[in-house]
Amino acid sequence: MSAELRAKVAEVLPGIRRDLEDLVRIQSVSADPARASEVERSAEAVKALFADAGCFARITRVAGGPPAVLAHKAGPEGAPTVLLYAHHDVQPENDHADWDSPPWEPTERDGRLYGRGAADDKAGIVAHLAALRIFGDDLPVNVVIFIEGEEEVGSETLVPLLHQHADELSADVIVIADSGNWDIGVPALTTSLRGLVRADIEVRTLTHAVHSGMWGGLAPDSLIALSRVIASLHDDAGDVAVAGLHSGPAADVDYPEERLRAESGAVPGIEWLGTGSAVERLWTKPALSITGLDAPAVEGASNTLVPAARARISMRIAPGDTTANAVECLRRHVEQHVPWGAELTFTVVDTGEATQIDATGPAYDAAREAFTEAWDGTAPVDMGVGGSIPFIAEFLNTFPEASVLVTGVEDPDTRAHGANEGLHLAEFERVVLAEALMLARLAGAAGSPA
Repeated sequence: MSAELRAKVAEVLPGIRRDLEDLVRIQSVSADPARASEVERSAEAVKALFADAGCFARITRVAGGPPAVLAHKAGPEGAPTVLLYAHHDVQPENDHADWDSPPWEPTERDGRLYGRGAADDKAGIVAHLAALRIFGDDLPVNVVIFIEGEEEVGSETLVPLLHQHADELSADVIVIADSGNWDIGVPALTTSLRGLVRADIEVRTLTHAVHSGMWGGLAPDSLIALSRVIASLHDDAGDVAVAGLHSGPAADVDYPEERLRAESGAVPGIEWLGTGSAVERLWTKPALSITGLDAPAVEGASNTLVPAARARISMRIAPGDTTANAVECLRRHVEQHVPWGAELTFTVVDTGEATQIDATGPAYDAAREAFTEAWDGTAPVDMGVGGSIPFIAEFLNTFPEASVLVTGVEDPDTRAHGANEGLHLAEFERVVLAEALMLARLAGAAGSPA
C-alpha cells in the first residue's frame, strides 16, 4: 500500500501545486472589507476544486457571514466518517516592500513556495484535495470537507455554522490542517494550544491636559501611572505576576538554544523571560504582552501631562485554564496595582479558550503510524502551540465523541502572518502522503475514536 500511495502522491502533486498557486493568487483577506469579493471568489474556487474531485460541494454561510465550503464524498458503506478542516481566508500581506517577491504571485526559491496563504492555510486545503485525488473513487472512509472563510478574523459565525450543519459535519475523526510540524524532517501532532484574552486598560489621572512645568511634581502623569500598572504584570524573573492563573507541565521536548534564537529573531544578548523549560514557557504557562499603546508620539511631543493613556494587553492562558477565570484574575490584578487613585477602565476585547487534547486511542495510533511512515521512520512529536486557535475548542465541544487530530503544513520557518510566508515543498509532499496513509489506516481504526 505504501509504495502504491507514494506513486500516486507523485502523480497528483504537479496538479495540486498548480491549484495551490491559483488559490494563492486570490487575495482572500477576510479582515479587509474592500476585498470581500476576493473572499467570495476564493470560496467559489475551492468549491469547484472539490466538485471536480467528485464531491457534492456547496457554499454555506450564517447571517451574511463570510462563505464556507461544505463538501461530501462517500466511501464504503459502514466505513467511518472523517471530517477534513482547513480555511481559505488569509492574513493581510501588509507592506509589499518587506517581501522578497510579490505576495500574491507564488514564487519558488530554494525549495519553498512563497506567497500569502501558500502555507496558512491554502496548503491545508490542497492537502485534503490531494488525498481525495489519490484515492479517486476508492475512498477508504466517508469524507466531509469543511473549509472556513473567517478563521483569520476570529471565526465569529463558526459556532452557528457548526450547529446549523451538525448532522452533516458529525464524524468519527476530525482532521484540522491548521498547525505545523516540529521541524523539517520531524512531524508533529498538536495536542495543546494556549487560550487568549485581550483587554484594553485605560488609566486617567486628569480631566484635561495640563502644562508639565506648572503641574509636574504634584499632578500624577497618566503615562507613568500606566507604566507602573504594566510593570506590575511580571515579576523580576519575567514570570507573569497575575495571581490565580493556571500553569501546567509540558512534553519532554528539547528546544535547542540556537534554534530558539534563530526562530524568534532575538537580538544578541537578550535574556529570555520567566522560569521553567522553554516549552513550558511557550506552551503550558501563561504569557502576557503589550501589543498596543495609545500615547502621544515622541516626534512633536509638547511639555504636557497627558490626562489618559491606554494599552492593549494580550494574555495567553495555559491549557487547563478558562477565559472566564483569566479575565477576572487580570481585572483584579490591574485594579489592585493602579497607583495614586487614578481612574481605571478595563475593557475585554475578545477571548478564545485554550485546548488540551487527550491524544490516545485507535485514531491517534493510526495517525502516528501514518506520520512515522511518511517521514521514513521518524515518529511525530506531541507538540504544544503557544498561539491560540480557539475554534478547535469549538469542534471539541460540538463533537465530543470525535477524535480531533490537529495537523498542518507549517515548519519553524514558515513565517505565517508575516512577510515571505513560505511552504517547504518537500515537507508538503510528506504531509500529503501522511494524510493518505492516515485515511487508509483510519478505515480500520476509527469508529472507536479515542
